[in-house]
Amino acid sequence: MDNSLAAGRRLAIQVVLAQAAAAIIVGSLFLVRGAASALGAFGGGVVVALGTAVLALRVFRPPPARGAVTMRRFALGTLLKWLVVLGGLFLILVRWRLPLVPALVGVATAMLVNWLVLRIDV
Repeated sequence: MDNSLAAGRRLAIQVVLAQAAAAIIVGSLFLVRGAASALGAFGGGVVVALGTAVLALRVFRPPPARGAVTMRRFALGTLLKWLVVLGGLFLILVRWRLPLVPALVGVATAMLVNWLVLRIDV
């Protein structure tokens, strides 16, 4: 197995686990405002973690390929990630009518964790 591919897989797992942990923490912190707020914050973080997992599966699950194929996988994975995130937010906000601010805080926290784990300058 290509070493950079294995490193990418490990990093993807770390990012998803860190985002899930952040969702649990932010959901716990919002318990002060009630169960609905806690569930909204937790759900916001979880949809980002699920979206990242979908992206990682799309990019790293298939066998290694050339650069152009990998870029297509990454582009499609990114599109799928945002469909999962937006679909999850739709469920959280419209179908389950959970509070907006905690859900957005959950999303923002999970995205911030993504940047921290990947060490991307903001």
